[in-house]
Order: sequence, then structure tokens, then C-alpha cells
Amino acid sequence: MVAILKEPYPLLRPMRLDDLDQVVAIELAAYEYPWTHAIFRDCLRARYDCWVLANAVEVIGYGVLTVAAGEAHVLNVCVAPAQQGLGHGRRLMQRLIDLARWHHAERAFLEVRPSNARAIALYHELGFNEIGRRPNYYPARRGREDAIVMARELLPAE
Repeated sequence: MVAILKEPYPLLRPMRLDDLDQVVAIELAAYEYPWTHAIFRDCLRARYDCWVLANAVEVIGYGVLTVAAGEAHVLNVCVAPAQQGLGHGRRLMQRLIDLARWHHAERAFLEVRPSNARAIALYHELGFNEIGRRPNYYPARRGREDAIVMARELLPAE
């Protein structure tokens, strides 16, 4: 009999300072206007909920959430481009939603570029709805791009 070894299912765990080089590498690969190492470090220092999705070898995705005054804000969620389309973004977002509930947030907010149709579709599937726009929010090649503001109520987990 031949044993076929599968790569372990990626695990969600809190982000650590020693993850930042890998996190920033994913950020650089995925975004034209990425967050910096210092921004991620500051999020950790501020004790935001920073999580990574990692397999046995490397970080493949991450998410950053802040909660205050009964509101959660998803600040950044990203999956390495080679790992996208496999459900990892959904797992990260679900973890952030669960954390927001744990913090007793009543609703969660996020901003997304209108050009990021894949993310918008995921957020809709997870119960987020467009509640507004922030004009000229993101840097873009041709100046600025609006942000779609999305929100969802955080009813108690069933």
C-alpha cells in the first residue's frame, strides 16, 4: 500500500511579528498600492485582531480587524494570488466576523474597491450590503478610485 501525503489544511492563528515579512510579500504581490511593514507592525502593537492563514511552510493569507464602540471594521484581508479561489478568503472573513461577535460588536464595516468584483461577491455572500461610497478613497493609476462601504449586522451566532 502506498500512502499519499496531503499538505495539511491551512490553519488560522494570530499574526506574529515574525510573520510580517511573509505578510508584506503577499501584500506586495496582491496590491498595486500595498500596506507597508510599518502599518502591519502598528496594527499588532495597537492590539488589533491580526490573523494569518498558514500551511506548514508559509503564510498564505491574513486579515486585520479593529473593534471599538460596538462596531467592527475589517481593515485588510488578503490571500496570496496563487492561493486565491480556494475558499481561503471566506475562511479569513468568517474568522474576523466571529472575532467581531466575540468582542460584542453589533455590526461590521469594510471598504472595497469597485474594481474588486471578486471580493464584492464574497462580501455579499457573507451578508454584507453596500451602504455608501467614499469618493476618491483609494489611490489608482488614473488618480483616485472610490470605495464601496459595506456593512452587516452581527446577530448572535446560531
